Amino acid sequence: MHGFPASKPLQFRTRELNRIISGVLLGSSVASFSLQTLAAEGVIEEVIIQETVRDRYSLDVSPLGKFTEPLRDTPQSIVTISDELLDDRAAMSLSDALRNVPGITLGAGEFSWQGNTPNIRGFSSRNDMFLDGLRDFGSYDRDPFNLGSIEVMQGPSSAVFGRGSTGGVINQSSKRPINDSLRALHVNVGNAGTRRATVDLNEPLSDNMNGRLNLLKHQSEFPGRDGARADRYGFAPSLAMELGSATELTLSYMKQHSENIPDYGLPWLAGKPADVNRENFYGFESDFIDTDADISTIMLEHEINPDTRVQAILRNADYKRSTRITEPMLVGNVTASSPLESVVVKRNVFRGESTEDMLMAQVNVISRVMAGDVEHALVYGFEAGQEGSAPGFGFGLGVPTTSLIAPTEEPYSSTGVAWRLLSDSTADSLAAYALDTIKLNEKWQLMAGLRWDSFEIDYKADRFDDNGTFIANERIQRTDIKTSYRVAMVYKPAEEGTFYLGYGTSFNPSAEGLSFINSGRNLTISDAYLDPELNKSWELGTKWELLDGRFYMDAALFRIVKSNARVPDPLTPGFNVLAGEQEVNGLSINVARQITDRLAINGGYTYMDSEQGKTTQLSVLPGTPLANVPENSFSLWLNLDVNSRWQIAGGARFIDERLATTPQPVKSVPDYWAMDAMLKYEMTDNLTFKLNLTNIADEFYFDQLHPWHVVPGPGFASVFAVNLDY
Repeated sequence: MHGFPASKPLQFRTRELNRIISGVLLGSSVASFSLQTLAAEGVIEEVIIQETVRDRYSLDVSPLGKFTEPLRDTPQSIVTISDELLDDRAAMSLSDALRNVPGITLGAGEFSWQGNTPNIRGFSSRNDMFLDGLRDFGSYDRDPFNLGSIEVMQGPSSAVFGRGSTGGVINQSSKRPINDSLRALHVNVGNAGTRRATVDLNEPLSDNMNGRLNLLKHQSEFPGRDGARADRYGFAPSLAMELGSATELTLSYMKQHSENIPDYGLPWLAGKPADVNRENFYGFESDFIDTDADISTIMLEHEINPDTRVQAILRNADYKRSTRITEPMLVGNVTASSPLESVVVKRNVFRGESTEDMLMAQVNVISRVMAGDVEHALVYGFEAGQEGSAPGFGFGLGVPTTSLIAPTEEPYSSTGVAWRLLSDSTADSLAAYALDTIKLNEKWQLMAGLRWDSFEIDYKADRFDDNGTFIANERIQRTDIKTSYRVAMVYKPAEEGTFYLGYGTSFNPSAEGLSFINSGRNLTISDAYLDPELNKSWELGTKWELLDGRFYMDAALFRIVKSNARVPDPLTPGFNVLAGEQEVNGLSINVARQITDRLAINGGYTYMDSEQGKTTQLSVLPGTPLANVPENSFSLWLNLDVNSRWQIAGGARFIDERLATTPQPVKSVPDYWAMDAMLKYEMTDNLTFKLNLTNIADEFYFDQLHPWHVVPGPGFASVFAVNLDY
C-alpha cells in the first residue's frame, strides 16, 4: 500500500480489530494481505486494543479472494451467516440456515433434481451452489458441519462466478486450519429422534504446519411428519503448510454420506395442499435417497510482494446418488367438493441413479497498484474444468394406490421399474475474468468486472419403453460462449457508510445443469437447441456501520429482468422458444452485529414484486407473479447476554403466500409465521448447555413447493445441546 505515515503504534477500533481477526480465522486473503502490507511498510510496532466486543453474527470481509474490499464497501447485497449463528439457531442443514435469509425460498425436490433447491430473489439457484469459490454441483442435502460461514450473494453474478446466478449465488466457506489448538465436541439430542454429534479438532503440528479435522454423525426424523428420516455422517480433514515465508499450501477433503427416507409431502387438491393431517406419509418405508459427496481440494497461495499475491485452486469432486422415491398425486377428477374419504392417491414411484464428477482449476491474481494518484484493487484470473453427469431414470409400474385420508403402511410392490432413459454428459468449461476496484479519491470508487465463458457440452442418451426395450438414442453437442459484465459506482460520504449504484448481467445455458433433460417426469429435452437465457440486474443501495461499528445495516432497491425466458413453442409441441420475459422488482434490508456488549442482532426484510411478462402461454394471465416468490419475507433473531453465564435468544420468520404454478388454475400456499427461541447456560468457560425451540407454536405451514407436490415445513422441535470447547 502507498502513503502510510512513519512507523508508530497502531491503534484499532473494535470493528477494525474484528475485521482482521475474522479474516485470519477464516483464512481471508483480504485481512492477512492488509496485515502483511502494514508490516512490510514498517507501520506496526504494537497493537493497542481500545475495546473488545465479539461480533457473533456477521463477517466484515468475504473469505473469497475475489472480493478485495470490506463487505461494507462491496456494491452488492451480501448476507453472511456465521458459524456461531448456525449454532445458536440449531441449523443442522443448509436448508435450515437458508430459511433464515429473507429473499430465499425453498423448492421441493424433483425426481431429477434433489438436495438443496433454493430460489434467490425469485429465480432458481439450484445450480448456483459454491464451495470455497468453486462450483458445488452435486444433488445432495448439504450439512454445515465443516462450514465457517455461508455467504448469500444476491443479484446476477456471472462476472464473478460464471454461468447461472440469475438471482444470486450461495458460497459455503470451509473451516480451515488455524495456528492454535482447538477442541470442540457438540452433542445434540431432541424430539423426532434427533441425535447429532460434531467434532472440530485443530492442532499446530509444527512451526509451519497446522491440521484440522471435522467429524459429523446425524440422524433424525422430521418434526410433525411421519415416515421421512435423515441419516448421515461426514468427515473433513485439512492440512495447511507454510512453504517458506511467502507460500502456503492447503490440502483438504470432505466426505458426506447420507441414507435418507425422502419426504415428498402432500398432493395438491383444487389448487391447494390437500386438507389432511400434516403427518400423512404416502411413501413406503423402504423408499430411499442415498448420496455420497467426495470433494478433494488443493489450494496454493503465494505472495509475490506485499501488493500482489497468487491463489491457485485445484479440485476433484465426485457425487453419487441412488434413489427410489414416492410422490403422491390424486386419481380422477377430484374437486374441492369431493368427499375426502373417497379420494384415491396414486403413488408415483421414480427410480434413479446418477454419478457426477468435476475436475476444476482456478487461478486468481490479487493485486493493489497505483496509477498516478488512483489506486486499483485488481483480481484477474482464469478457470478451466471438466464436469460430467450420468443419470438414469425409471418409473414404477403397478404400484398400489392408497387413501388420501388414511394412507396405508404396506411393503413396496410393483410390476417393474425398468430404465426409461440412461444419459451421459460431459461439459468442458473455460473462463477468463478481470475485476477492478478503482479508488478515484477518498469519496468515490468505481468497480468494473468482465468475464468471458465458454461452455461446451456433449450429451448422449438412450431411451427405452416401459418394459426396458431400447427405442432410440440421442446425441447433442453444443457450445455457448458468453461475456458477462458488472459495473458499479460507489460513493463514501463517510468512512462508516457507502452508497452505490450497480449493474450486472448473467446467462443461463440450456444445459446449465449438465443435461438437456429439463423434466424428470416427462424426460423431455425441450430446451436442447436454445441459446442461453439472458438476465440484467440493477441495484441501488447503501451500507452503514453505526454505533462505532457495532451495528450494521444495508438497504437496496433491485430490479432483475430475464429478457428471453424459455416458454412453450406454440408451433412445435414439446419444445420451448426464447420468447418470454420475467421480472422481479424489490427492496431488501439487512441488519446484523453486536449492538452492545450484551445484545446481538441478525435479520432482514425483503419485498419482491414479481411478474410473468410476455409469454406464449394463454393460460398465464398478464401480471401473474412468478412461482415460489413471496411478496414479503422477514426474519429477525436477537441474542441477549443476561449475565456472564446465561443467554436468551428469540426470533421470528415470515413468508408471504406463494404460487407453485403460474398457468391457470394456479396452485398456491398461504403465508405463515414461525417463532424460535434459545436458552444457553455457560457452566464453565469450556462447557455450555443449550436448549433450542423451533416453530414454538407448531405452525402447520408449507415450506417446499413443487408443481406436483408440496412439502410441509418442520413442526415444533426441541433440541438440547451439550457443547464442550477448549
